[in-house]
Amino acid sequence: MSRDLVIGVDCSTTASKAVVWDTGGKAIATGRRTYGLQHVRSGWVEQDASDWWSATSGAIAEAVKAAGAERIAAIAITHQRETFACLDESGRPLRPGITWMDIRATAEVEEHGSEEVHRITGKPPNPTPAWYKLLWLRKHEPETIRRTAHVVDVAGYLIRQLTGEWATSWACADPLGLVDLTRFDYDDALLDKAGLARGQVSRLLPPGAVAGRLRPAVAQELGLPAGIPVVAGAGDGQSAGLGCNVTRPGRAYLNIGTGTVSGVHADSYSHGMAYRTMGGPLPGTYILETFIGGGTQNVVWFVEQLSGIDAASLPKGETPEQVLEAMAAGIAEGSDRLMCLPYWTGAMTPYWDGHARGAFVGLSGLHGKGHMYRAILEAIALEERLLTTGVEKATGRVLDEIVLLGGGARSPLWCQIIANVLGRTVRLAREQESTALGAGIHAAAAAGLFAGIREAADGMTGVSRSFEPDPAAHERYSGIFEAYRSIYPGLKTTFRLMTETMP
Repeated sequence: MSRDLVIGVDCSTTASKAVVWDTGGKAIATGRRTYGLQHVRSGWVEQDASDWWSATSGAIAEAVKAAGAERIAAIAITHQRETFACLDESGRPLRPGITWMDIRATAEVEEHGSEEVHRITGKPPNPTPAWYKLLWLRKHEPETIRRTAHVVDVAGYLIRQLTGEWATSWACADPLGLVDLTRFDYDDALLDKAGLARGQVSRLLPPGAVAGRLRPAVAQELGLPAGIPVVAGAGDGQSAGLGCNVTRPGRAYLNIGTGTVSGVHADSYSHGMAYRTMGGPLPGTYILETFIGGGTQNVVWFVEQLSGIDAASLPKGETPEQVLEAMAAGIAEGSDRLMCLPYWTGAMTPYWDGHARGAFVGLSGLHGKGHMYRAILEAIALEERLLTTGVEKATGRVLDEIVLLGGGARSPLWCQIIANVLGRTVRLAREQESTALGAGIHAAAAAGLFAGIREAADGMTGVSRSFEPDPAAHERYSGIFEAYRSIYPGLKTTFRLMTETMP
């Protein structure tokens, strides 16, 4: 029997998924394991790095058991970006991993962030890249840095477990903020400032390259033959773009997950404040990316903390989100003059302000939970309009097509709001697990099932339902957008004063 299936692993913020794909991009089997986040204090978000492996191994084993092992040709990894772990010489975590959501390093951003760092890494100064958190560790936990033998991104950690190799791709490691994107190699000055040497970071490979072979003991645990190639993919944002076939200019993906990420393909390097530049999923290319530090996490927060809806009391199959969406659908554009600023974890593109926080503006006795829920959905859409127009202005290129994916894309109301706010047709990715599909595309190309990565993307991706903008709603949202874009500038000083004066 020929080996014509591949496994794409997506080790994300709250779960690891393993999907078995065929060469048409159809999911044959899926395994999934969840894990938690540790909110140590306001803005500090950590995770047990060993959970990445226990969840991933369980997810792979589950998927393999359902699909069968004899047709699996390769495994590829995508993962939550910027999250990292400090390991000892034996590969054990010295402390909890620090996640991309963690914004403790605002002082380090202000002290060490510069135009030169931006030019080298493609990342405007902000607390998301791991480099600033490594500087924080060097200052506040010097013993951790002294004992650290390896600093790994999530993919690098998993590749080590699967193959025994200390390797990752530059499209996985680049979001850490340690890589010179003009050379796709570590910048020695950045490493040195963090107290690290090259021997403490993973070997860099092109995205889609084979990082090693599955170790016999691990293969037995997973139910797979030993020696299957393990492929270093790209970070989850770039991988989602690959799973939407954003491999040429003019098309964008919009991934409404825990955070909201949008990206466009670029063949040459550039950097600017309107976007952050990432190594692309095709070797030698780039993704120009915008990022909102909010998305489905804002919705989950509202459901769990403020909605007062007990899921257990609902009819079978009904969720609190569906109840709230029905309420919100009956409310007009603008949520009866209630607006939301979705910066639960700070402002990313284009403001890059770690002091910023979320806000509801315009609350009155008229407003109820349906208004607040709709305002959250509208906030993400309005922020995306701000970011999309910013990228188009910076690059001089209008986006022809927007492909929507992620958990938020399961909400028809949210999809229609986005189409109305942007004034453009948005199409749903045919496969909503597009991030794992991107890893599957890397695996399929590495296994020789296609001539290359772009050819694999052409053969394994597609779109489904479309949402057309309502012209009248778009016109109303254009006026609302003018009000929305004034909120952050008006609160910027307030946010900073709150940080400085309130413990």
